[in-house]
Amino acid sequence: MTGPINLGNDSEFTMLELAEKVIKLTGSSSQLIYKPLPMDDPRKRRPDLSQAKEKLGWKPSVALEEGLMKTIGYFTGVL
Repeated sequence: MTGPINLGNDSEFTMLELAEKVIKLTGSSSQLIYKPLPMDDPRKRRPDLSQAKEKLGWKPSVALEEGLMKTIGYFTGVL
């Protein structure tokens, strides 16, 4: 097995949707700042998990919101 293998969730969402969800879940008062996208910015952000499934027998098992809540909980305890 060579090269990187994507691990993640193959549900697609925009960075705006992710930022809004994090702000909502944390109760943050952060404001979003909009900047122009880089020329080489990918229009689709959906990882190809086929190698992980085929070679590792791996598939995502934690939904985005659940994973964010676990992450937020961890960092709340650490900070």
